[in-house]
Amino acid sequence: MKMKRLNFRLSVILLHGFAAAFLQPYDAGARIPPAEEGERQVFRAGAATANITPLLGGNIVGNWKQFPADHVHDELYARCLVLDDGDNRLAFVLVDNIGLKRELTDEARRLIAEHTGLPGSHVLIAATHTHSSVRASGTDQPFEDYEAFIINRISDAVRMAINNLEPARIGWGAGNVPQHVFVRRWKMKPGTRHPDPFGGEDRVVMNPGHQNPDLLEPAAKPDPEVSFISVQSAGGRPIALLANYSLHYVGGVPGSHISADYFGVFADTIRTLLNAEKLDPPFVAMMSNGTSGDVNANDYGSAAISYRPYARMKVVAGNVAREVMRSYTDVQYRDWVRLDAAMEELTLNVRKPDREMIERANWVLSRPDTVTPMHKHEEAYAGRILQLLEWPDQINVIVQAFRIGDLGVAAIPFETFAEIGLEIKAKSPFEPSFTIGLANGIYGYLPTPRQHKLGGYETWMGTNKVEIRASEKIVQKTLDLFSGMQEMESARQVIRTSE
Repeated sequence: MKMKRLNFRLSVILLHGFAAAFLQPYDAGARIPPAEEGERQVFRAGAATANITPLLGGNIVGNWKQFPADHVHDELYARCLVLDDGDNRLAFVLVDNIGLKRELTDEARRLIAEHTGLPGSHVLIAATHTHSSVRASGTDQPFEDYEAFIINRISDAVRMAINNLEPARIGWGAGNVPQHVFVRRWKMKPGTRHPDPFGGEDRVVMNPGHQNPDLLEPAAKPDPEVSFISVQSAGGRPIALLANYSLHYVGGVPGSHISADYFGVFADTIRTLLNAEKLDPPFVAMMSNGTSGDVNANDYGSAAISYRPYARMKVVAGNVAREVMRSYTDVQYRDWVRLDAAMEELTLNVRKPDREMIERANWVLSRPDTVTPMHKHEEAYAGRILQLLEWPDQINVIVQAFRIGDLGVAAIPFETFAEIGLEIKAKSPFEPSFTIGLANGIYGYLPTPRQHKLGGYETWMGTNKVEIRASEKIVQKTLDLFSGMQEMESARQVIRTSE
């Protein structure tokens, strides 16, 4: 009976490996050769940064109006952490940009595989979502000059991090910073009218204004947790710290300035707090964007607070960094942990306008200028929904998961609502877990079906491009990937016990 169970576990491993190879044709290269029998496995880590600051003159994206960049307040980077357990190697790359299109991240993976042999499923590439960067998510092909530059710099960061690999130890922790995360979508009092751009009505409003008399209650709850991974050399020298916080961005940046926002300030602050500013190789800190699609730093139930440019992001980054440092002292480091990665494409239906919406959109775009619009963004969204007619009926998106010992990391290519991340944390077989948003592509917002019923900016067709139940499919696929890695580890344990 024991042998039958063993054979079943072996079949699971073989089948999983075959499926991964079949479903991920863009995975070039092979796993690191396993350690010889009897050889002690050594955990290694390396980190590096590559400057991706664009030339002045490109348009800053992230707001309704675009301004040509005329000043660099702080440099933008692709920050990379590579982990190696002797059998598997994982790479995190966090890029200071509002969002990276799928074609760009795919090409970066191809280049990384060409130079390093690292499989695409083992490389997680995510944008931080600073709103003060030059676009890297356009539709033009071939790649624009700046997009091609970012692709090469992402590859460079991974290659340099691999060059810096050294024996290391790893640990993780979490803290809470609730004072800077607020759901920006508010339910409004019954009887108040809030038209959408399509001639309908919303029940919730994004960014409704501080102490608006029509406010009822926030439409959801934020995730106040800041999670982090800490990596040190075998001797205790800090190598890298990767954090995750579900805050959209902070802002307070002049419209023509380039800035990494609070993500960059956090990295600088952690480096200072750890007294790690002059290490060789350089210490690398980085902040990933969590599930913050409906969350920002504005508490609309309270009076607004005025800040000078760049001041607010320093407050937020400082508080988050200090909370990380409070938990940092309690981190239990492991000399070795197993690493695993899984990635699959998930097919989602694209939302399409019905005949009535198409007719109304054409009317909005052709009507006389003397007609007063019902909504200030009517024309913009009329154009957006007509553009959806040019989209395919279905798209394939990447869902990815990393396992680092008992820690699970999910990656989703959307501006993901906080309740989705909280659900993944609650249901994940790994404890703890966190989710990196805007990873491996960008496809707009990802509300839940419950939030779709309430309406609001993030649910509007054109802002949200995929089927209403997409979040449920993505959560289930993420949990399936986690469970698959857990089953593989259980199978390994059965094999070791049987030997």
